[in-house]
Amino acid sequence: MTSVLFVCLGNICRSPLAEGVFRHTVEQAGHGGRVLIDSAGIGNWHRGNPPDPRSVEVAALNGIDISNLRARQVERHDFDRFDLILAMDRDNLASLRRMSGPDQTARIRLFLERPARDVPDPYYGGADGFQDVYGLVKSGCLDLLEELRLV
Repeated sequence: MTSVLFVCLGNICRSPLAEGVFRHTVEQAGHGGRVLIDSAGIGNWHRGNPPDPRSVEVAALNGIDISNLRARQVERHDFDRFDLILAMDRDNLASLRRMSGPDQTARIRLFLERPARDVPDPYYGGADGFQDVYGLVKSGCLDLLEELRLV
C-alpha cells in the first residue's frame, strides 16, 4: 500500500482539499484500497476543526465531501508512516525538512513538482481563490495518480 500525506500551514484549506480530491480521484480510478491518504498542518492553530467552509463548498461543488475531515498537526511519526509527504508551498516544504529526522523514510517534496510551483493559500481571499486552488489541486492529483502508476 502506498501512503500520501498532504501538508499546508493550518490543515483547513489546501491540504484537506487535496486529501479529498486525491481520495476521490483514486477511488474513481478503482484503487481506493491501495492508497492511504491523509492531510496535516505545520501549525496546530486549527487542531480538531473542520476544513474552512470555503474549501468544503468548492469540494462539494465538484462532488467531493470533505466536511468530515478534522485538522491535525504533522507529527514525528508521520515521517515514517507515509511514503510521500507533499507540501503545498515552499515555506511548508522548508518547515517539513526542518521537522524531519535524519533516518526518516518518507520522501518529502513540493506537491506541484512539474513545473515546481506553490499552491497559493486562499485563506485571506474570497471564493475565487478557493476555486483556483481546486483547479491546481485537481491537476496535481491527476499527475500524482499517474506518477504512482494508479491510472
